Amino acid sequence: MKNIIISIIAFSIGYGIAFATGIDLVKNAVVIAYLIQWVLFVPAYMLQTEKFYDLAGSITYISIISFVLYKSSEFNLGSLILSLLIIIWAIRLGSFLFFRIKEAGEDKRFRDIKPSPTRFFMTWTLQGTWVSICSACAITAISTTEGIIMNELFIIGVITFIIGFLIEVVADNQKTKFRSISDNKDKFIASGLWSYSRHPNYFGEISLWLGVAIMSFSSLKGWQLITLISPIFTYILLVYVSGVRLLEARGKQKWGHLDSYKEYIKNTPTIFFKLKR
Repeated sequence: MKNIIISIIAFSIGYGIAFATGIDLVKNAVVIAYLIQWVLFVPAYMLQTEKFYDLAGSITYISIISFVLYKSSEFNLGSLILSLLIIIWAIRLGSFLFFRIKEAGEDKRFRDIKPSPTRFFMTWTLQGTWVSICSACAITAISTTEGIIMNELFIIGVITFIIGFLIEVVADNQKTKFRSISDNKDKFIASGLWSYSRHPNYFGEISLWLGVAIMSFSSLKGWQLITLISPIFTYILLVYVSGVRLLEARGKQKWGHLDSYKEYIKNTPTIFFKLKR
């Protein structure tokens, strides 16, 4: 019952933000986001697999962004650019996570979740909330009468997005290469971008969604401004819920006894970069 209640609350939050925008197209897009999750939950539970979970999240982003862009009142170059940036990010991240899980064989986070239908359903619903809230400012701005307004803020947003995207890609590639070396099997990465932040990929993720919010800002008004919660939500989710919290606990359990790891934790920020002298 607890998991069902959480699912209902999660949906209510995601749809509630969409409802606050006062735009039917945004409400419809959010409903589509949840429907995709709930439909895909069925084969995932029947097959007891989480292998296409992250890929489904990316497909959902691509689906609702494309839906809103297609249904928007008229062609807008800013809306097209913003949509393409999000779609490119979704394709890259979704495929990266899919092949990583395929190679690993499983996502350990789901080991105890999959057997429970209500708990597994909750994770799919939460993914719908993640997609809905993160993309809210973008799909709202694209859905407005004027669409995305291309001004100085828009350019700043594009630059912020690109920087965040590149940081995320480089950090993921550095860690992948590090793990591919057999001698590093039981070691932690502290080189490259990982010497400036313990989670540079998450810093990139937060930064690119900040860029999306900046690009969307000028097109929003009234209650639509609530959708700018996107980068804040991303930060809270990655730091306190699904990402950093779990990885830090796992890291301390695995390397917490090592002086080198203690030194790394002491001198390297969790998220934000620390420039070396």
